[in-house]
This record gives sequence, structure tokens and C-alpha cells, in this order.
Amino acid sequence: MIKLGCNAMLRAAEKPSHSDREDPRNWVDVESLIDAIAAMRLDIIDFQLFRGFRASHRIYLGDIKRRCMKRGLPIGFLGVGPGFVGMKRSADGLTIAAPLPEDELRRRVAEAKQAVELAAFMSAPLVRIFAGGIPGESEDACRLWAGVVASFREVADYGAEKGIFVGLHNHPPAVAPVGDDILRLLREIDRENVTFILDTGQWHGSPGASPKGLKDDKADFYEFMEQTAPYATYVRAKIYKIDSGCEEWIDCERVIDILRRANFNGNMSIVYEGRDNCCSDLEGIAMAASHLRGLLRAESS
Repeated sequence: MIKLGCNAMLRAAEKPSHSDREDPRNWVDVESLIDAIAAMRLDIIDFQLFRGFRASHRIYLGDIKRRCMKRGLPIGFLGVGPGFVGMKRSADGLTIAAPLPEDELRRRVAEAKQAVELAAFMSAPLVRIFAGGIPGESEDACRLWAGVVASFREVADYGAEKGIFVGLHNHPPAVAPVGDDILRLLREIDRENVTFILDTGQWHGSPGASPKGLKDDKADFYEFMEQTAPYATYVRAKIYKIDSGCEEWIDCERVIDILRRANFNGNMSIVYEGRDNCCSDLEGIAMAASHLRGLLRAESS
């Protein structure tokens, strides 16, 4: 049976004046989100390091782990970092991949390894890392791709020593991927502890990957989900427009049908990124939980 949970990451309700996106004050504290998710009787929780966390030392993280355990919420994964390639605009305005300075690449790999250690400490089986597409227009695209593969292998080998899986998450950089990008990465990384985290809203052509929430009719992002669902062990169910009671940007019924046909039996996590909803964020999550529970019950009946 698919387990339904929630990503514990929400922007602060008031637009903060702090320019640093990672400043903890820009995010709702994870303690209150843990309590809210538990009150909704969801099955699992996952986190983005360190958004909403008030500290990063192990005493504090141990408290978070205990809080989850006492509320019956296993930790599904810890998300980390922006991926292993840079991005820039080409002369004609296209988003393309770009090499990272060596010290920045090593910092990102080290950050991912730290997440592996914290996942082991917090009893989370999985870390989540962005895995996007590299446009062919990028300078030396083959070398950039090989560097991404090598970085994932390094982190995966480290994770194998700690008993932790590494989940590729279809999400830029450099651009939102197509299904073939994910399948190629899984094939070329070639590690038993590498798996796939399917994000319903971050495919090439999907409304979530567009700054204005527009669907690209030239790209069937549901087809990309069909391609990759057999390899997924975790799903991020994006919720954008929900105040009608049903998600309007993503056809969740179609997504669940895709997962059913792929024999998916893992975790599905609500990821709330509200777009001009009349309801509050927590009300939106509660409506998403009701909507998805209804669809999951219908599929299992």
C-alpha cells in the first residue's frame, strides 16, 4: 500500500526581509510542521536540510528525531544541496549547464556526504539530491555529464558504507529533465544503493518547472513519469492550486494510475508549493491529504 506523508518545508507566511534564502527565519520551523503533519494522521515525513531547522548540531537533530518518533512519523529522506553542475544563460538566452569551480563542487559533494551521515543518525534510509538535464547547447556537455555521474558515484559509494540510499530527484540544475535523462543517469551511475525520487511537478514541460506555471503542450511530462515510475521508490506529489479541494495543475488521478501500473508501493509525500490559493498553507496541505487519500482508496478498491 502506498504510504502518504508530507515534506516538512514551508516558507514563512510573512514575506521575510532576509535576503539569504537559506536563512532559517525564511522558513516555518520544522517542530510546528511535525506536529501539524502528525495531527493530519499522515504516515511519514521528510525534510530539506536545513530549512526550518533552528540548529544543525546533533543534539538538536536528535530532538527532532525523537519528536518524529513520538508522533509515529518515520523520516523518509533528508534533502540536500543544489546538485553537481552549475547553470547560466547562453548568448541567445537559453538556460545551459556550466562547470562549477572545483572548490564549489567539492563543497557540494562534502555537503551530500554530511547529509548521508545525518540520515544514518536520524534513521532516514535515503538522501535526496537534484538530478536535472544538461542541454546539448552547453559547452562541453559530455564532460559536464560525466562529472555529474562521477559525483553521484562518489556520494553513493560513501552512502553504501553507511547503509544509506541516494535518491536522484528530477529537478534542475541545469534544466528540468526528460525521462531519458533520469534513465541514463541511473544506468551510468550503476550503483545498487542509487534509486529514483519521482517529482510530479519538475519535468521538462510541466507547469511546476515553468516560472509562470504554464504547461508546455509539446512535452508530455506524464509520459516521462510512465518511463521512470518502475524505478521510483519515493514520490513527491506537488500541490500548487488546491483550494477547490482538488489539485488543478497536476492530474493526480492520472499520476496514481501510472504508479499503480508500475506496481509502485513506496512513499508518496505531499510537497506544498501553493500558487495563489485562498486557503492557508496548512489548510492546503490538509485538503491535499484528503484529495490524495481519496484517490489512493479508489485505486486500492
